[in-house]
Amino acid sequence: MNYKILYGNTYLKKTIIKIKKKISLLKKTIKRKPKILIINIGNNIPSNIYIKKKCINFDYVGIKYKIKKLKTNITEKKVIKIIKKTNKNKNIDCLLIQLPIPKHLNTNKIINKINPTKDVDGLNAINIGKLSQGKPIIHPCTPWGVIKLLKLYKINLIGLNALIIGSSNLVGKPMSMELINAGCTVTLINTKTKNIKKHIKNTDLLISAIGKYNIFPTYWIKKKSIIIDIGINKVNNKIVGDINFKEAKKIAKYITPTPGGIGLMTISILLKNIIKIYKKNNKKLF
Repeated sequence: MNYKILYGNTYLKKTIIKIKKKISLLKKTIKRKPKILIINIGNNIPSNIYIKKKCINFDYVGIKYKIKKLKTNITEKKVIKIIKKTNKNKNIDCLLIQLPIPKHLNTNKIINKINPTKDVDGLNAINIGKLSQGKPIIHPCTPWGVIKLLKLYKINLIGLNALIIGSSNLVGKPMSMELINAGCTVTLINTKTKNIKKHIKNTDLLISAIGKYNIFPTYWIKKKSIIIDIGINKVNNKIVGDINFKEAKKIAKYITPTPGGIGLMTISILLKNIIKIYKKNNKKLF
């Protein structure tokens, strides 16, 4: 069967070229470059991989960054104290909490302490609320990266039956909003959903965001469907997605690779969001 792999590298290359040029032009008029603080709590392997990739691109385009590495057992109170301090720091434009964070910490409470105007991931309750109204200020990076990738390959989303596996606040829920805004009919499932096989077999656009490899048989997937794999896992010292790529590509019409797919799109949108926030919060400088 003919299939097409949806790579994210083309979009990322175009993004970094544009942003590098923008920052180069800013140097002539503005002394301070855009700056982001990344708070990384614990030692989550996928998180460390993403941060490394982000920083490579920050270095290339000229975005300043600081990574604040915190111990797994840090208290919620201390994390919030760091966030509040960053909110007041005029020299830091954006704040990103690398998710997931340790279970003893309340993710929603921590994310909602970020000033919405510095919330580069677009996950603060105010930014998510705007997205639910179809009027987002800052798009959540990964979901918007999915939409942008599908548009890049000229895939018409209107009327598609879309299924999202995983209902997290980080990806699943905002992804459902983005797809609804794009004209899809959306189903969001999780581990408590009954007859998951039936849902998967009847979907045109399958998006997996679980973070567990090969969680369901490949033959459940509908033929000629679009497969977007957001998951990132380490299996036998190799980075893989949630879905068995080798088998799924025999069924799919379009499919994303891991690595090389949505991870690159997430970084692209993050870079764009940083510049958008930097310009919005420093209007007097432009």
